[in-house]
Amino acid sequence: MDLTAEVLRHALVVAAEEASIVVVRSAYSTFIVEGSDASAAILDADGALIAHSMATTLMNSMALKVALPEVRKDHPAMRDGDVYVTNDAYRGGVHTNDLLVFRPVFVGGVPRYFTATMIHVSDLGGLSAGGMAPLATDIFLEGLQLPPILLATDEGVVPAVEAVLRANSRTPDKVMGDVRALVAGTAVAATRLRALIREYGEAGLARGIAGYLDYTEERTRAALAGLPRGRFTAAYPIDDDGLDPDTPHHVRVAVTLTGRGAILDFAGTGPQVPAAINASASQSLAAAVFALRCFLDPSIPMNEGCLRALDIRLPEGSLLNARSPYPCGGRFVPIYAAMEAVIQALSEAVPERAIAASGILQPFSIAAVGAPYWIHLSYDFGGVGARRGLDGPDATGVHFGIGRNSVPQAEPVESRCPLVVESVETIPDSGGPGRWRGGLGTRTVYRFLADCHVTTRGDRLRIPPPGREGGEPGRLGGFFKRSADGTVERLASKVNNVLFTEGEAFIVETTGGGGLGPPADRPRAEIEADLRSGHITEHGARKDYAPRILTRSPGSKATS
Repeated sequence: MDLTAEVLRHALVVAAEEASIVVVRSAYSTFIVEGSDASAAILDADGALIAHSMATTLMNSMALKVALPEVRKDHPAMRDGDVYVTNDAYRGGVHTNDLLVFRPVFVGGVPRYFTATMIHVSDLGGLSAGGMAPLATDIFLEGLQLPPILLATDEGVVPAVEAVLRANSRTPDKVMGDVRALVAGTAVAATRLRALIREYGEAGLARGIAGYLDYTEERTRAALAGLPRGRFTAAYPIDDDGLDPDTPHHVRVAVTLTGRGAILDFAGTGPQVPAAINASASQSLAAAVFALRCFLDPSIPMNEGCLRALDIRLPEGSLLNARSPYPCGGRFVPIYAAMEAVIQALSEAVPERAIAASGILQPFSIAAVGAPYWIHLSYDFGGVGARRGLDGPDATGVHFGIGRNSVPQAEPVESRCPLVVESVETIPDSGGPGRWRGGLGTRTVYRFLADCHVTTRGDRLRIPPPGREGGEPGRLGGFFKRSADGTVERLASKVNNVLFTEGEAFIVETTGGGGLGPPADRPRAEIEADLRSGHITEHGARKDYAPRILTRSPGSKATS
């Protein structure tokens, strides 16, 4: 790739990044302002992904990519200054609370490019505040659906659309603040893009973009050529659908590495169900791309060129490609299973890069029981599975679905919501034992200063992420309710609007990552280091690593 194309690529990434920063700084919702969970992208008129912000996750950039052609299909005639919005999960969207906003950028009188922004707005109705609805049996229980519609013009947000959004939100002022932030982000990116058109010219910009997309494609194909050819299969289970704990659900994949390309076929994945464990196609596409990229060169840019080398097949009507009216709000559950299945298949293909299964993020919401509504949305992260040669990182999860700082700091949350964050800590012994140990999960305790509703949408809380090659599974996490008298009750992984009263506490524990290799092979020096750091306890050392070490306390000599 020549220098001009490289400079142009970075200029477009910066334009998208600036748009996402504008959204964060302009939004009203706590999760956006404190968690910096905003995404922005620049696409061509056909929906090809040209650039996206550094904070943009693959989940969001794939949604923007897939949804844009649907917007154009419904609105073939566009005007400069128009802005469009959708959240249609069956047409590229994610779920009802994720608004995808698009602004055309005209060149020679026609829309050649689009700037796009996306965030999870505070509330758009549904079974529970904040858009969780883990027990929804159809999409109508998840909130307001928006087909591609005109959101704003040069004169501002369309009044009728604002009226509809306000009427369907528990927090109308916050939602409209978020919407205006999304519109502002597209305007900033469009201004930067027009400046690049003036600098490089229409043809020069198009040539530069084509050049670096071709360069990315070639880099991707070259990296794929370094993987062994063949067909590799794997499956990953889902704990339950929240309604029927006894019915199993699995995501299955066959990864075929052809030399300079890859086919990821999810045939055999379970069918869509009337429960919140389905995903839209854009989200499943993101999961597959992310997992494969974990085994490629991390310096390869993420844009349309990367996608050209991949053939991803998502059976329609499955857990990974749901159709109306099946709910899609619980998309984290199946797409993280898809991601894990691909990672495990590739771990068979490339054993020197193998990684054990991981704990995943655990989403939850805390909301007022009535008006005036306040809402806290958050995730906590599990431990990453051990990799060959390395222990798994603690409390990060293998994730691709959140922003640059998705877990808000305690102090801002306490200032905005009637609660106290009593503690945030890692859980000793939660990483799966092995030659290389899995990463630790976390424990966070929220004590409430007012009555509230808690909603959860977890997984890998019944079936632990397994180890590999003799490694042990990670320790299970869970959601818990601590009563005022200190009694602790375990909640189901997927619950809707559980009442907590003032003085009670909500405990979030995340699952640890699986270990890799037999625990008996872990060197004594590394076990002792784990004891000193608090990653394991004396009891854990005796249980998981004896006879390598039988007892050890910080500052004392080991006894074996």
